[in-house]
Amino acid sequence: MPRNRLLALPLALAVAAPLASLSLPAAADVDVDLVLRVPPPAPRYEAVPPPRPGYVWAPGYWAWRGNQHVWVAGSFQPVRAGYVYQQPRWVQRNGQWVFTAGRWARHDKDHDGVANAWDRDRDGDGVKNRHDRHPNVGR
Repeated sequence: MPRNRLLALPLALAVAAPLASLSLPAAADVDVDLVLRVPPPAPRYEAVPPPRPGYVWAPGYWAWRGNQHVWVAGSFQPVRAGYVYQQPRWVQRNGQWVFTAGRWARHDKDHDGVANAWDRDRDGDGVKNRHDRHPNVGR
């Protein structure tokens, strides 16, 4: 191996090693869906424990790890003011299975999974904006 390459390797390791330990909080906020052709197994039954003040129960789910589905047991998550917990889920779309990780949705007072800004009835016709073809025109 040429001498330049022998010197470059330790230098590259010295630069890369400290970077490997950095945490990237911004990456945790990115929503990336997993798409597979393999369906998840049927959900497992989990006894839901009694409620705990200040916590919400996040049910168990099938995760995809190492080319197989792995059960992740349910757990309590600390409540976040102004947010509602949306559990992880698998949905079949176009012959494939799409996994959406559990997350906290902002400003969902009615707990329907839709942020309140999009869940209003702006024109007062009884149809929420997200379902209303003409959200600014009342009946």
